[in-house]
Amino acid sequence: MTQGPNRLMDEFAKLMTDAAGVAQGARREVEGVFQAQAERFMSSMDLVQRDEFEAVKEMASKARLENEKLRGELDALKATMASSAKPAARKTAPKKKAT
Repeated sequence: MTQGPNRLMDEFAKLMTDAAGVAQGARREVEGVFQAQAERFMSSMDLVQRDEFEAVKEMASKARLENEKLRGELDALKATMASSAKPAARKTAPKKKAT
């Protein structure tokens, strides 16, 4: 058996190792409790998760592009109708007789 300062130092090192383990365990426990509280708080605020937000953002972007495409098609149809309606209006207009 070792006696003296070495044994005292060994016991002190074991004590410090155990204390460090307890401190790490306490830290993990506090982090877990804090995370649970934060999640509970966030869920009570009706916040959207990131992946849901990104999915809706992508849908909105696609809808915007489709809307722009349809707007272009509508403008082209309006222009076609306007250009074809003008000559037809001239041909079908009744002539007034001079009395």
